[in-house]
Amino acid sequence: MPAINIDRRLFLKTLGLGTAGLAVSGCLSNAMSSEKKPPNFVIIFADDLGYGDLGCYGHPTVRTTNLDRMAAEGSKLTQFYVAACVCTPSRAALMTGRLPIRNGMCSTKYRVLFTDSGGGLPQSEITIAKALKSKNYATACIGKWHLGHLPQFLPMRHGFDYYYGIPYSNDMRPSPLMENETTLEEPAEQTTLTKRYTEKALHFIEQNQTKPFFLYFAHNFPHTPLYASNKFKDTSLRGLYGDVVEELDWSVGKVMDALEKYGLAENTLVLFTSDNGPWLIRDLDGGSAGLLRGGKGSTWEGGMREPALAWWPGKIKPGSFITDITSTLDFFSTCCSLAGVKLPKDRILDSYDISPLLLGSGKGPREEMFFYRGSELYAVRQGPWKMHLVTQAGYRDKPHIQDPPLLFNLEHDPSEKFDVAKDHPEVIAELKKLAEQHRATIKPVPSQLEIRLPKKD
Repeated sequence: MPAINIDRRLFLKTLGLGTAGLAVSGCLSNAMSSEKKPPNFVIIFADDLGYGDLGCYGHPTVRTTNLDRMAAEGSKLTQFYVAACVCTPSRAALMTGRLPIRNGMCSTKYRVLFTDSGGGLPQSEITIAKALKSKNYATACIGKWHLGHLPQFLPMRHGFDYYYGIPYSNDMRPSPLMENETTLEEPAEQTTLTKRYTEKALHFIEQNQTKPFFLYFAHNFPHTPLYASNKFKDTSLRGLYGDVVEELDWSVGKVMDALEKYGLAENTLVLFTSDNGPWLIRDLDGGSAGLLRGGKGSTWEGGMREPALAWWPGKIKPGSFITDITSTLDFFSTCCSLAGVKLPKDRILDSYDISPLLLGSGKGPREEMFFYRGSELYAVRQGPWKMHLVTQAGYRDKPHIQDPPLLFNLEHDPSEKFDVAKDHPEVIAELKKLAEQHRATIKPVPSQLEIRLPKKD
C-alpha cells in the first residue's frame, strides 16, 4: 500500500496545534484526495492598486501582513503586466487570455463600459471559467465584473455557476449589488462590501472542498470612492486609502486561512494582482506606483506593471523572486495547462503557460509585451527594451506621438527616465519590425464599448 504524503503543517493543525476548529477527518480526507483531483485556482484582483502600495513592494506605512506572508511563502513577480491601463479591457484580457483589441473590448472613444453601455464580452469568447467547466470545475465570480451589465453579458453567461457583486465600477450610478442575476441592494452599501465579498468567497470554498474549483475574487477597491468597514476605518497610518488596502489584505488572509483550514492549500494556486495602476489624479485617495512612472490610464510602467504574488504551498518555492516578463494574459493558458484543458485552436491567444516558471521547473516563455491604450498600440517591449510610439503624460492628458520613438532599458531604468534611443538604433529597428508583425495578426472587430443603450424619454 503506497504511503500517504500529508503536509507537516496540515498534520500539526489536525492535532490542534494550528488554527482552532479544524475538523480532523475533513482535513485528512482532503489531504489524501488532493493529488487525485486537478488543482483549484483562486485569482484575487484588486482595482486601481499601485505597484508601490504593498509592504512587500516597498510601501513604508501600509500594513499588508497577509500579502507580505503570501510573498514570503510564495513568489513575488516584479515584471508583471496587465494588458490595458484601465478596468474593462484589462479584465477582458485576464478572462480570455487575449488582447482586448482582438475581442472588441476596447475603444479609442470610450475607455471602459458605463451604465448606458449596450455591449459586453461577446459570447464567442472563452473565459477561464468556461474552459474549466469542461473539467467539471465549480466556478464563482465574487466582486466587480465590468464586462457587461446586461443579462446576456453577466458572469452566469460566461461559465460561472455563481455571481455576487457589483457589475461595474463602484463610482457608477446606480451601483447595484447582485446575486447571480438578481439585484439585492441598490445602491450597494459599500462600507461592508469587502467584508461581505469575503464571506461569500469563504462560503464558496467551504461548499466545494471535495471538487476542483475556480474562484475569481475581484474587489471593487481601492478604486474611488473609498470605503472601509468600522473595524478598519481610521486605523492605517496611510489614511483612508491605507484603511481600504489593509482591509483587502485582511480578506486575502481569510482566504489563505480557509484553504489551510480545509486542507486545500497544497492543491490550490492563489494569484493576487491588480487591474491597472493607481489613479494618480485622485491625489491622496489614489495609490502609488512606487519607482515607476505614470499611473492608471497611461502606458508608462506605472499604468500597467502591477504587484503580483503567487502562492501554492509545497509547489512554489517560498520567498522566490521572479523577474521574467509575465502578464494577466498568461492566467488563461496556465490554468488550462494545470487543469488538463486543451487550448482552443480556432483563435489567436496572447497567453503563455507560466506554470514551469512558477513551479521552478523552467524559464518564462514570454519575451514581448504590447501596450495598448484603447485600440491603438502605444508601446512595445521585448526583453529589457521598451519602445514608446505614443505617450500620454496622465489620465486626462492628450496623447503625444513620439517620432522618433523613445527607448528605455527597463532592467537598468524601470522608472523610464533615460531615453537611450540614439544609442541603440538597431533596437529601435527591431522593435518596429516586431510591432508590424504584431499588427499583421490583428483583425478589426466591432468595439463593444461603443454600443450605447437607447436614451430614456
